[in-house]
Amino acid sequence: MTRRSIRSRNPQDPRGSMPRGPRFRRFRQSLAIVAGVGLVGIAGVGVLGWTTYAKLVADLPSVDSLRAYQPPTVSRIYASDERLMAQLANERRIFVPIDAIPDKVKRAFLSTEDHNFYTHGGVDVMAIARAGMTDVFARHGRRPLGASTITQQVAKVMLLNSNVLTIDRKIKEALLAMKMEQVLSKDKILEIYLNGIYLGNGAFGVAAAAQTYFNKPLDQLDDAEAASLAALPKSPTNYNPFLHPQTALMRRNIVLDLMADNGVISREQAEQDKKEPLVPQQKQRFGPLQDSEWFGAEVRRQLIGQYGEDKALQGGLEVHTSLDQPLQVSATKLLHEGLMNYDRSRGGWRGPVRHLDGIDAEGWEDSLNRFSPPAGMLREWRLGVVLPGGSKVGWIEEGVSKTGPLLGTDLSWARRMHPLRAGDVIMIEPQESGSAALRQIPQVEGAVVTMDVRTGRVLALVGGWSFHESQFNRATQALRQPGSSFKPFVYLTAMEQGISPSEKFDDSPVSYGDWHPKNYEHDNWGPTTLHDALRESRNLVTIRVAAHLGMKAVADTAIKAGLVDQMPHVLPAALGAVETTVLKEAAAYASIANGGHVVTPTLVDDIQDRLGNVVWRAPGLTLGTTLQAPPAPPVDPASPTITPAAPDAQSASVPPTPAQPAQPVPGSVSVPTLTDTRPVLASEASTYQITAMLQDVIARGTGRMAGVGIDRPIAGKTGTSQDFHDAWFAGFSPDIVTVVWVGFDTPQTLGKNADGGRIAGPIWNKIMKVALANRPRLDFRVPADITLASYDTGRINATDGFKADQIPGASVALHGFGAGTEALTAADTGADAAISDSESDMGDAGPQPPGQTANLKAQAQKTAPSDGDIGVGGLY
Repeated sequence: MTRRSIRSRNPQDPRGSMPRGPRFRRFRQSLAIVAGVGLVGIAGVGVLGWTTYAKLVADLPSVDSLRAYQPPTVSRIYASDERLMAQLANERRIFVPIDAIPDKVKRAFLSTEDHNFYTHGGVDVMAIARAGMTDVFARHGRRPLGASTITQQVAKVMLLNSNVLTIDRKIKEALLAMKMEQVLSKDKILEIYLNGIYLGNGAFGVAAAAQTYFNKPLDQLDDAEAASLAALPKSPTNYNPFLHPQTALMRRNIVLDLMADNGVISREQAEQDKKEPLVPQQKQRFGPLQDSEWFGAEVRRQLIGQYGEDKALQGGLEVHTSLDQPLQVSATKLLHEGLMNYDRSRGGWRGPVRHLDGIDAEGWEDSLNRFSPPAGMLREWRLGVVLPGGSKVGWIEEGVSKTGPLLGTDLSWARRMHPLRAGDVIMIEPQESGSAALRQIPQVEGAVVTMDVRTGRVLALVGGWSFHESQFNRATQALRQPGSSFKPFVYLTAMEQGISPSEKFDDSPVSYGDWHPKNYEHDNWGPTTLHDALRESRNLVTIRVAAHLGMKAVADTAIKAGLVDQMPHVLPAALGAVETTVLKEAAAYASIANGGHVVTPTLVDDIQDRLGNVVWRAPGLTLGTTLQAPPAPPVDPASPTITPAAPDAQSASVPPTPAQPAQPVPGSVSVPTLTDTRPVLASEASTYQITAMLQDVIARGTGRMAGVGIDRPIAGKTGTSQDFHDAWFAGFSPDIVTVVWVGFDTPQTLGKNADGGRIAGPIWNKIMKVALANRPRLDFRVPADITLASYDTGRINATDGFKADQIPGASVALHGFGAGTEALTAADTGADAAISDSESDMGDAGPQPPGQTANLKAQAQKTAPSDGDIGVGGLY
């Protein structure tokens, strides 16, 4: 037997052991089971935790985008004098680099939001523990306290973009915060936070909030005001000093205490700051510069078209425009006056805005205050109510009630159509004398564009009566027939083909198929010079000139000038039966005024990004420098003149060596030079010939009313479309061009004899007087290859420019026929293809020699594709 087997089983034997019972065995078995289950559970939790972590990490957005983070910021549009004209933004935000944010502002936010910001690694473990203990023991049934660091808040707002309170989101927040701390510096994270945080009242970032609540820049805030801003992140609405001043004051004082606890300010300073009242200063929201809405809206439209809405409205662009604000205000006012004058002379009083019953001489203010002014009412007008008796009116101005008599002329004007009654709510304009002038919003519309003829910079642009009533821009969006203001481009085509201003064409009745055009005056002058025909806007001469040139040539000129995008090759188009805009016509006339370079109108001079880099500049003209040699020394008459010897035959046979770059002459100086890369519409000589004729249009022609009182060299042309639907005046000085259009939005007649000279000319006259007032007097430059000569046109003594091969005052034979002295045949006019039932059959026929008449007649039998219906063109 073994020793183990013979061990004494005597209970009294001290060497023996206690027998192990079944209870102990069950305990061991239970312990083993628990340990096994625990190990399995821990392993399961570990696997689940790792799987969850891997899933959360896989779903995390990249923090790399924050390296070059640029928050959405407002884009600003400036007038030419650098005054802020308008702001474009979806969010009101002003970006400020971290170095430019005052320390007091940074420390105020750190004290209340994350005082351990510069020491933790993205997550503040101690803050989480404190918040957890508070949530468990002191906040039963209430929203849990947060312990998010500033880094976590940036991760939540900039990367997660979620406010849902879940465990997953908090874990993602923490993981992102730790990754951000590895990628970005503390200052960069704080910069993103202080510029991106929403602080209520529509303000994003501390700079916008400082202006919103205190109407101050950041660097002018005191400690109490900085603490007020730092109080807002907890609840921008509840601590808004405009909405809840007492609650905001209490929260501000708590922030001041926190600033003292963190050593930002002393305890004494904190107590002193608490005594400072919290009085927010309402910042008046910035609006566009006066009367600049049309211009600003067009710039906005162009920016969105060029960069897209996001960059245009949130890219922080600095847009410098060509707007001349004083001229814009004047042009708007003068257009208003012109439209009111037309409305008053061509129509009667259309009645009151509303009517109030039971109006007495006292107590009418409450009744009047219930009405809002019509959208088209001008800001200097007021709503008034006619008082008992019908001759006095009451209105409210800046909260003060006023009364005054209506002007006698206005009472008579109203009496003819709708006599005024007590209780009528009307629009009035207070006068300095204390009386009131009766006003009504015109039904007629108008538009104005003023432009620099050299650069195409738009100086003023008015798109209608009221931007608030209708944002449809009639200067850039309304396609209207220019009428006879198109004619200069027909005559410019003639000048380019060598026809002189004194050339005569027949002014006699003409018919092409069913089309029987007439002159405005319904008379005929017979042989007429081009000078007289343009001066008095003779339709029949213009038709014969266009027929002689061929409508394709005329169309090519108009398209190249930018006046139209496309044009049917039909004779009525020569009288302006095409469609264009006021802006396009201004640019086309600028091309004539500047000597022939095609002008592209621009409202924007340059665009800078938020860092100040120029990202766009108006094309066409480039300013550079070149070296200019010093003046040559005077030649001494006594010194011998050396004539270079002629090369001999042998040297002539030797090929020349390549030219070497010219070396600058010693003493040369750098001077500015302007390079013009724009295409050429016509020669300088041809455009001057047109300019000289257009000067006489204003001096002695249809545009006389446009030139009254202007003692500068000016040129221009009237335009009136069929049935007086459109009235135009387009004219220019050597440096600026202005185009005025008047008409109805839905085309209808302006009335008998409502032509461009009478309706648009006086408006143009007043605008040009303002535009020229502060400019030096300039003369139109006469090209070197032009000879000025006076001659008798048969109706007046005119002065025109003639090219070297032209005889001043002469009318030469064109293709074997005396133009104007004998009837032009179809072969001469190129118009036999138009002798059909459709003006569209004109085709591209141009001037042909007599021998090709048969071919032209054969071509006339073919029907060209129709360019669509078209009216009969301009009148005057």
